Amino acid sequence: MDLDLLYPEVADLRRRARRRLPHFAWEYLDSATGDESTRARNEAALDAVTLNTAIFGGKIEPDFTTTLMGREQALPFGMAPVGMSGLIWRNAEPILARLADETGIPYGLSTVATRTPEELAQHIGNQGWFQLYPPGDGEIRRDLLKRAKDSGFHTLILTVDVPVASRRERQRRARLSNPMRITPRVLAEVAMRPAWALAMSTNGIPKLATLEKYAKVDANLPSTAHVGYLLRTAPDWGYLDVLRTEWDGKLVVKGVTDAADAKACEKAGADAVWVTNHSGRQFAAGRATADFLPEVRAATKLPVIFDSGVRSGTDILRAIALGADFVMLGKAFHYGLAAFGAKGAAHVVHILREQMIADMGQMGISKPVQARDRLPSLAK
Repeated sequence: MDLDLLYPEVADLRRRARRRLPHFAWEYLDSATGDESTRARNEAALDAVTLNTAIFGGKIEPDFTTTLMGREQALPFGMAPVGMSGLIWRNAEPILARLADETGIPYGLSTVATRTPEELAQHIGNQGWFQLYPPGDGEIRRDLLKRAKDSGFHTLILTVDVPVASRRERQRRARLSNPMRITPRVLAEVAMRPAWALAMSTNGIPKLATLEKYAKVDANLPSTAHVGYLLRTAPDWGYLDVLRTEWDGKLVVKGVTDAADAKACEKAGADAVWVTNHSGRQFAAGRATADFLPEVRAATKLPVIFDSGVRSGTDILRAIALGADFVMLGKAFHYGLAAFGAKGAAHVVHILREQMIADMGQMGISKPVQARDRLPSLAK
């Protein structure tokens, strides 16, 4: 099967993924919160970014190498952390970690992944980033940091835009719970997706493996939330100061939507800021990421990482044109996994790279960062 002919866009993989995943798994992966208007704004704002083409540029030899926080990356994008990856496809985290190592791009492991940092140590190579949902318990936090460091994760992502659990109504309607409850409805949905069921059969019910050693039972925990919420806190600036003293690697603050916050992160010793609104999964009234990205870029000298609403190589170039130094995608790689397993995830890398090659040829540029020179003058 020639995937490039039959599935030339991430959107094609998304459609196949929806057909292959049980309803509850699809709703977990694809949903936002509320009326999902923030998600729609993210995509619309990127769609509205136009770039100028150029002629007589001669033959273009694309150079995608990007230096980020002192490390050279083969491509200007990487894999954002996605919680419960193992719910989407068996061995999702090891598959994606190996792919990241093979292709020379970062891989973000979520605190609420279904595999532990220790289990991924043999797969991540030099591409391991660990995403931290900030525990309120200092001992747990320090233990998580040690485990990540000892397992070869060199960059820490502090996620600060989930101070409380969002509603995520689509997940509630799908009766998604954590831990999974095996109900007749769940069994019926699984039975309708035999490829997924067969692939998952050897691994059992996905669990939040990293957090199992810290978990405590709480009868008041909403069924749509997960045990990770038991460990989280709503961090303040003092939390970042403490974390900066406890982690001696690169530290990225994820969840920045405001220029003043970007400046404060720089002052506090962060190594990069990550512009995101959690793809609309937390707040239905949020601004589109592409709208505030230029403001954050103008406010800090730190590297700026970007996500939310990115569906293509064109979107990656749009984000870079607006000021991003690097772009991360989460759902796209999981659409690929659900569509074709490891082959589908690798196809996502291929799609994004080929789309960028085509667009860069039209713009007459050899490096993605040069897309900034192709913004219409009124957009700069």
